Amino acid sequence: MKKVQSQLKTVAKSLASLAAKIEKMSEQITEAPAPKKAKAAPKKKAAAKAPKKKAAAAPKPAASAKDTVLDNVLGVIAKSRNGATIANLKSKTGLESRQLSNALYKLSKKGKIKAKSRGVYIKA
Repeated sequence: MKKVQSQLKTVAKSLASLAAKIEKMSEQITEAPAPKKAKAAPKKKAAAKAPKKKAAAAPKPAASAKDTVLDNVLGVIAKSRNGATIANLKSKTGLESRQLSNALYKLSKKGKIKAKSRGVYIKA
């Protein structure tokens, strides 16, 4: 038990030192002045330049209402003239059987689609 406790203390110290280093680095990044843009010089070979560091990617916004699984399935059904089959829905939406089955169930319970025949769905 003492061995586990000593290992936990070591890990905690390491994490604390890493957190301090991260804070120092973030302060340096925020304090660094933006370089002034100079007049563009003629470009040299790309291999001579050092690779640029990429900035951290901004988080993507939440998916809009049009991007939901139900909306995708309903859109495919609405575009079909004679109704959409299960195979057609699978290929156009890229969903697996279980996901498609759940989506069809939810849409039928909401009254947005009807079963024309077994495995063929139309917009209600």
